[in-house]
Formats: sequence, structure tokens, C-alpha cells
Amino acid sequence: MSRIQQVLFQLDAEYYGHPYYVTGNALYNAIAQRVESATRRALCVSHGVFLPGEYGSYPAWHSQSGSLGKIGSELPPVESYEDLFLLRDAAHRWLKSSRPRDVHNAHPMQTHGGRVTFAPVTWFGRPPEFATSKRGVRWYVHCYLHAGSAVDDEILPVPAEVLDGLQVGGGRNYGFGALSHVDSQLIDTDELSFDRLAAADEHVIELISPFVTASSYPGADDQSVPWWWDVARSDGRNGRVSDSTTEPTRDASDGLRRRAERLAADGSVYEIETIDHGQRVGYAGDAPIETAKNGVLRIGTHARYGFGELWVRPASDDRVSDRGDH
Repeated sequence: MSRIQQVLFQLDAEYYGHPYYVTGNALYNAIAQRVESATRRALCVSHGVFLPGEYGSYPAWHSQSGSLGKIGSELPPVESYEDLFLLRDAAHRWLKSSRPRDVHNAHPMQTHGGRVTFAPVTWFGRPPEFATSKRGVRWYVHCYLHAGSAVDDEILPVPAEVLDGLQVGGGRNYGFGALSHVDSQLIDTDELSFDRLAAADEHVIELISPFVTASSYPGADDQSVPWWWDVARSDGRNGRVSDSTTEPTRDASDGLRRRAERLAADGSVYEIETIDHGQRVGYAGDAPIETAKNGVLRIGTHARYGFGELWVRPASDDRVSDRGDH
């Protein structure tokens, strides 16, 4: 595996874009304008995951224990494979259960001249006995970079001054989508512990970002469902049937939720079909650690732009109730 550079951004302005994440394609194009050609050719960028700047605790599966502190000021340490996904888990398992999870798992929306945007701060009213009438929780974006097939020492780390002040999403000429760099850290993935995976008898795969099955981008290969996905052991939360291409649809043959997306490149927009993120399927392969390593760097078409990120987990892991302590 290669080294990866985790990056934490603060969302400084309203974001006008994808409701679930900042695509790796958007982040790549924002960075590519600021780096030399060698870095631009080699750089691979994950999807950016939204997370609230709240207090949390390390989940039981993390290499650390106790209080996580307040997310947003710095990146937590990474010593095991599972640690890579602490801030990339849409369920926010690290969030203290004393916090309003239903609010923190939904990004606040605003409107600007008919544009629906996502606000950089969630505001909560406070009881009158408090000194201030409102409490604000700021939103952050977590992503990671790697150097593809290039020598990563020549590409990473991308300097903080390059990453600071990026703009992503639509309406950038109106100031939308401004990001400020908060923290970065380099991780040597060959030094991570995979002990939990090695000890498990059965495994499941969780899709952290969509897996592309078809793309109109020139030269892109169509992909079938990987043979090592046991779709018969999916988690049963695979969405509803819809006729709209902007809503998820479910394939009757395998029950997997699918979604149509778009990829903008070189002034053109390309249609892509994906197996939607957030789903879990059984693992039918016989090399879970190798699969886990490949899943960090992503698999399939458009992996360079964030698609195809996988988290391999022991089948015994509880997806919902494994959260931070009170």
C-alpha cells in the first residue's frame, strides 16, 4: 500500500453541491489548479465526508479509548486499520449519545435566490438561564489523498498552503463552498494493525463511497458486482424503488440500491451509474486483509476521484448501537 495524507477542512461558507458528500472529483479539481503537473497527474482524492465539530468518545473498535475531545481542532491518531474510518463513518459512531444525533446526522439547509445550500454552522437554542441564547456547531470535511502509482515521497504531503482556501461545489463565484485547512497527517498504511480483521471468522463490506458500474466518460470500463460481494447477506437497508434518476433505485435481481450521478471533467458532464454508498454486503472472498488494503485506495472505475471506497469489518460488529459513551 501507499502512504495516505488525511486532511481536515473547516466549512467556512454555504456549500452548494451534493447532499451526502463533497466528491473526490470536486476536491481533486480544486487542488489540481494549485499544484505542478507531476502532482496533478498522480494525485488521487477520496470523497469528502461531512462531520460536526462536537464532543465524542472513541468507539470500542478504535485503537484508542476514552474521550475523543471536540472534533474539528485536529485529526485523531491512527494506529489500526479501523482508525482510518472513524471520521468517515456517516453514522458518527464517535458522537456522544448525549448529543442530538438526529440533528448532527442531517446537514442544515439554507436558500439563496432559489439555491438550496448547506450551512456551515448548526444553531441550537439554549435555555434562558444560560449566558448565551444560542449554541453553534460548526461543520467540517474529512478526506484523504494518495499518490496512485507514483512515488509518494515526491507527491505527499501536499502543503497546507495549497489546501487552504479551496472552493468546491456550485456558485463558487458567489463565495459558496469555501474550505479552510485545519489539520493534515501522513499515515504509513503498511504499519497499521489488522488484528481485528485477522481474528474474525466472517466479514462484511461497507460502502463508504459509491461503486461505479457504468460511466459515459471516454474509456471508462463498465463494472459488474464483484464476485466477492455476497449480496444475499446484505443488511436489508437497501432503500426503496423509484422511477426518478435523482432518487435511489433498487435492482430486483440483487436488492442493491443504485443511484445515477454525474462527473464533471474538462468542461463536460458525464453520466455515471453507481451502487449507492452506505450499504453493507457479505464478504465471500478468502483474503479480507488484502481486500481491506485495496478498499482504502478504492476499487473500480473513477477510483481516482473518490468512488469505490470500502470498509471491511468483522461480521459481528454492530452497525447501529456501537456509539460513543454518554
